Amino acid sequence: MGIPVTLDKKLVTLVILVSMTGIGVTIGFSFHYSNIIIEERVMDQLTSESAIRGDSIKNTFSSKLQQIQVIGTDPMIRNLINEFNSIQDEAIAHSWISEKRIDFLIQIQAFESSIGGANDLENVEIVGKDGMRLFALINTKTAKNYLEDPIFQHGIKEPLVEIMRGGNGQRLLIAATPIFDKPDQDAIGVAIVTMNAESLDQILLNRLGLGKTGESYLVNADGKMISESRFIENAPFNQVVDTIPIRKCFVEGQTNHGQYPDYRGRMVFGASNCMKDIGLVLLVEIDDTEVFEPAYNLQQKIVILGITITGIVGVVAYFLSKLISKPLIKLKNAANVLADGNFDVRTNISTNDEIGQLSHAFDQMAEKIQDSLIKIKEREDTIKQQKDVLLQFSQHSSNYCVCFVDIVGSTKLTSKLTDLQTSKFYSIFLNSLATVISQNGGVVVKNIGDALLYYFPKTDSDEIGPFAEMLKCNRKVIEARENINKVLEAENLPSISYRISANFGPVRVAIIATSSIDDIFGSTVNICSKINSLAQPNTLVIGEPLYDKVKEIKEYKFEKIADYGIDADNKLPVYSVTPKG
Repeated sequence: MGIPVTLDKKLVTLVILVSMTGIGVTIGFSFHYSNIIIEERVMDQLTSESAIRGDSIKNTFSSKLQQIQVIGTDPMIRNLINEFNSIQDEAIAHSWISEKRIDFLIQIQAFESSIGGANDLENVEIVGKDGMRLFALINTKTAKNYLEDPIFQHGIKEPLVEIMRGGNGQRLLIAATPIFDKPDQDAIGVAIVTMNAESLDQILLNRLGLGKTGESYLVNADGKMISESRFIENAPFNQVVDTIPIRKCFVEGQTNHGQYPDYRGRMVFGASNCMKDIGLVLLVEIDDTEVFEPAYNLQQKIVILGITITGIVGVVAYFLSKLISKPLIKLKNAANVLADGNFDVRTNISTNDEIGQLSHAFDQMAEKIQDSLIKIKEREDTIKQQKDVLLQFSQHSSNYCVCFVDIVGSTKLTSKLTDLQTSKFYSIFLNSLATVISQNGGVVVKNIGDALLYYFPKTDSDEIGPFAEMLKCNRKVIEARENINKVLEAENLPSISYRISANFGPVRVAIIATSSIDDIFGSTVNICSKINSLAQPNTLVIGEPLYDKVKEIKEYKFEKIADYGIDADNKLPVYSVTPKG
């Protein structure tokens, strides 16, 4: 039972290994390609978000500049500044500012109405070219010199919008624009508008589509975060951001997208929008663990499913192997019984699969062996009962190539030899040639005195190959003469020459009951022996029937040498055969 049990185990193990390998490959490829697909989709989303939100930031800055330029071009504001600039006495200037404040507030109210209301407006200041504040929406009593203020210094030259930290730590959006009396002259003052950052927060803090860890934020040219962080409190103007997108923007002027460590040191997928012209970078990022979480979940589900399928397949394979091994066990036991000599054994397995076919073949083999043993026993009994009947002729004939090799002048060669020498002489000749003939496809039938009769069973065919092998064999018989003579010379025996003749035609085979070698008879054999004398020593001659079979073989030359008279009316052309070259 050891073999089937081993087969069961091997089959189950093989099935489990194949299943696990397939599942492992599936998990690997699915995880790999799902990661690629997820990464591409996330990067597309982040790039799109950074572009949209960046454009919104730029549009916000642009709209603020357009709004403040309404103040810079207001005629009433220009007239107020010109009046102020013409006053030389400081006391009179302060008194004038108090008197004209109501006019300023009227213009600011008109400004708010023109832009559709300004919920984010914190303060509006008008500063003269000498750096002294003329009017302010709030903080009217606080004096301040704006000559050293960077906003004033920049705003006296060109419009700007910046995000700055207020006095109480809040983020402010400050816009400034120069005020000109005439376009080709120097600025006569600066309008400075201070707004809260709610408009920016509406853009940046909208985290729809960014999951649990996604965020968008702004970083200025100093590498400081200037918007709220999702993870760190009081991040604006305190949190330093020195990441790859920041360096790429402010050093190379390029945007960036990909996977990198963020300001927390966590690996994220992110996309930036470089706004170097306004000194800002917008970043939209999401943690990589959240990005790949669906892929990890998919991998776990596939692993669980794979283990379940492998278990089911293993159980099915086990019962299937039992089903397969049962008839194999029966077949093995029957083979053991047959080996012990009991040929009555039969498996009687009638399935329609390969095992059933094997069992049927086994039963047929056992039956044929049993029948053969019975026939052998019957033949032995027949031989014992009919010892006088030793030869039976077959009822049909076959066309074979028959050959005859005979020693030239054997009577003269052996006339001076003793009986022992003569026996050794013929033994060397006959055994040597019989070996050559047997090794080259011929069958030696018998020796007739000093001659050998042999034939080639494969020539019962229309194919040219067996006839070419026959000619090759006879050529080797001729070439064997040199070695035979060396052996004879070593025994102090005379050297020999011989002739070979061959013919083709019908041959009747006689089955000799007391011998394993059959005999052949017929006119083909008789004619072959007769034309032998027409051959020159150590050459081959053939009759016309054989010539018709071999004349197309290119390696040999055929030449007619005589006509052998079969009877008064029939003659057989005889040809010599020599190899070309």
